[in-house]
Amino acid sequence: MDEIAPLWGICSFDKIKSGLIECRAKSRLPENAKSVIVACFPYLLDKSEYKNLNISKYAVVTDYHEVALNRLNTACEKLKMLYPEHEFAAFADNSPVPEVRAACLAGLGVRGLNSLLITEKYGSFVFIGEIVTDLSLDCVDADEKSCIMCGKCKKSCPASAISEKGVDQSKCLSAITQKKGVLSAEEEKLMKECGCVWGCDICQDVCPMNKNAAITEIEEFLCAPAPHITSGCGLEGRAYEWRGRKVIERNISLHKNI
Repeated sequence: MDEIAPLWGICSFDKIKSGLIECRAKSRLPENAKSVIVACFPYLLDKSEYKNLNISKYAVVTDYHEVALNRLNTACEKLKMLYPEHEFAAFADNSPVPEVRAACLAGLGVRGLNSLLITEKYGSFVFIGEIVTDLSLDCVDADEKSCIMCGKCKKSCPASAISEKGVDQSKCLSAITQKKGVLSAEEEKLMKECGCVWGCDICQDVCPMNKNAAITEIEEFLCAPAPHITSGCGLEGRAYEWRGRKVIERNISLHKNI
C-alpha cells in the first residue's frame, strides 16, 4: 500500500458497520466483510501554488475522486492476485464507510471539532479512501480521539456552523457554494464577504494542528494546479465538475473583478 498512498492503516469492519452510510455504493460491500484498509491522500501544495486563490485548496488539484479510486483499484487488483479467494472493493467519498471514524480507528489521526480527520504529518489536508475486504487482516483498532479542542475553528467559522455537536451543513459555507438553485440573501452575502467561489478553508487554515502540515508527494496532485477559476473555465477533471456549470457560474457572478 505504500506505493498507493503515503499514509494508511487497517481497522476492523465490525467496528464501523453499525455506522454504515446508506448510499448506492453500499451494495458493493463484500459479503462477510472483515477488514477496512483506510488510505489518506495528502493534497497540500507549496504556498506559491495558491496565488490569486478563489477556491478551496482541495479543489486546486486534479479531481481526487479519480486519483484516489485509480490508486485504490490498482491496489485491489494486486490484492486479488495475492488472495484470489477473497473480495476487495474500493471507495472514495461516495462511500458507505464512515471515513473519518474508520481512519481514526486505523490509527491515522484524530477527529477535529470541524469533523475533519487531522493527521500528524499532513494535518487535515487529506482525502480519505478505503478498501473493504472479506480477508481478515491485522487491525490497529485504535481509540477514536478528538483534536486539542482549542476552539479556533469554531470561533473563525464565518457562518457559525461549527459546534461541539459537529458541523451544521445547512450553515457551512463550503456546502452553500455547492447548493443548486437560488441562494438566499444571507448566503450570497456570506460568499461575497469570504471571496470564495467554491469551498472554504477557513477552519483548516486557522487550525494549529495544521501549522506544519507537509506538502503532498502525490504526482497527480502536483501536476497542473488551478487555484483560480473564472467564467467559462474548464471543469473537466476538477472536483467541482460534478456540480455542473450553472452553480459555478452563479458563484462567480457574485464576485466582482473575476
